[in-house]
Amino acid sequence: MLNWRRNAVIPLVRLLHPSGARASSSSSSSSCCSKLFVAGLSYDTNETALKDAFSHHGHIIQVKVICHPVTGKSKGYGFVKFASEDEAAAALHKMSGEVIDGRTIRVHYANNG
Repeated sequence: MLNWRRNAVIPLVRLLHPSGARASSSSSSSSCCSKLFVAGLSYDTNETALKDAFSHHGHIIQVKVICHPVTGKSKGYGFVKFASEDEAAAALHKMSGEVIDGRTIRVHYANNG
């Protein structure tokens, strides 16, 4: 038996184009492919140093080193967002295993959440 909810809301995109919901989700996933997660950073690495290290591989839109909210010290990881997926892919392959401020870094695609 079908369970119909009273006043159920159906997005207009799904009514007009049943496959439209999938199309919009794929476009949001493509933006995640230009954002990289960088782990293993030295606690002394700041956003300027991270940007300098990655800028050789393309145009960077945003750099963020994650810091503890009370102490302000780096947590040892950050994010680098590139203007294109191709630039991010090149940086991922070339920067994984590189050394920044005496620490070997790990680079992965960031998950949007």
